Amino acid sequence: MYKTITNDELLAIAGEYGSPVYVYDAGKIAEQYNKLTEAFKGHPTRFFYACKALSNINILKYIKGLGASLDCVSINEVKLGLMAGFEPEAIMFTPNCVDLEEILAGVALGVRINIDNISLLEQFGNKFGGGYPVCIRINPHIEAGGNYKISTGHIDSKFGISIHQLRHIERIVKTTGLHVQGLHMHTGSEIKDIDVFLQGLDVMFGIAERFAGLDFIDLGSGFKVAYKDDDQETDVQVLGARVAEAAKKFEAEYNRKLELWFEPGKYLVSESGSFVVKVNVVKQTTATVFAGVNSGFNHLIRPMFYEAYHKITNISNPDGAKRIYTVVGNICETDTFAWDRVLNEVREGDYLVFHNAGAYGFEMSSNFNSRLKPAEVLVEDGVPRLIRSRDVFEDLLRNQTVSIES
Repeated sequence: MYKTITNDELLAIAGEYGSPVYVYDAGKIAEQYNKLTEAFKGHPTRFFYACKALSNINILKYIKGLGASLDCVSINEVKLGLMAGFEPEAIMFTPNCVDLEEILAGVALGVRINIDNISLLEQFGNKFGGGYPVCIRINPHIEAGGNYKISTGHIDSKFGISIHQLRHIERIVKTTGLHVQGLHMHTGSEIKDIDVFLQGLDVMFGIAERFAGLDFIDLGSGFKVAYKDDDQETDVQVLGARVAEAAKKFEAEYNRKLELWFEPGKYLVSESGSFVVKVNVVKQTTATVFAGVNSGFNHLIRPMFYEAYHKITNISNPDGAKRIYTVVGNICETDTFAWDRVLNEVREGDYLVFHNAGAYGFEMSSNFNSRLKPAEVLVEDGVPRLIRSRDVFEDLLRNQTVSIES
């Protein structure tokens, strides 16, 4: 068991690198990856890290070192993955609503291509025939997770080709000679019920029967992590055993061995992340007591965008009396992180930590209100290392064309 980062160490990092600051615990990432590989050891399984969760190249290099492959959704993520040392064969490129040129850029780099659009599938087939293997993303029309914004398998989703369009897919494959190497689905995030995965796997097996010579079936991800102390996680041990059992049964009928692929993002990096902020003001009103911090949805948008919960800890006053606060940011918008949250007494100058901030935290940050993006620090074997410098004012002007009259 690795040693978690202590409050004193977080305070020291904030003191050295300033705040706000994102801090990632490498040991936790490794623990999560090892948990998955152990759970699915009953059947050949590959894990492709969904780097949209956190794409810092130092994180990519670390996760590659653990043995993972890479899931990318843009050509620039593909380029980052190659720069981080991933082999093209180890990169799955699954863009959405792009034109053919971006797909062709992925082909030029030699990565695996996953297509989720009938039009692009036909264009790709007409151009390459069977000369470049392809994966097809299916929308299974399965509801997953507890939040419609992070569910991608429902009937109104823009992701994937509907299972009701299989006949159209088959026509394209037959007329163009496409080499379909794998089938893919991703129903969404925050899946607690493992039967959702098994339902999806059953759908994919039914589709696989219509394609001879597949090498893999990719079930995306959706593994849930705990955000609250009493949260239920996805039981990956039970899931791994049941998936292996189902896969072996199908392979006996399919007369061909298949690899199973998953694309964990949040599951690998979410719990590794701590976001450290400083309290600027404590403001009492007739309705509440605000703890106003030196950040906002420009740095951590998940609570406002997804109504996501992040546990918050006062690491400067861990033994203070329990009081109720509304934690807000310094952005000129309603950037409320938490209403009526019980915290140890908060004083101006205290440091608060948002837990589970490793996924879609810095990655979704912006320079809104012309505020600067924070630094990122990776702690490996107890040693903190700066992996992204804090913005400086000049970064706001970096790509602007400026003409100043003298």
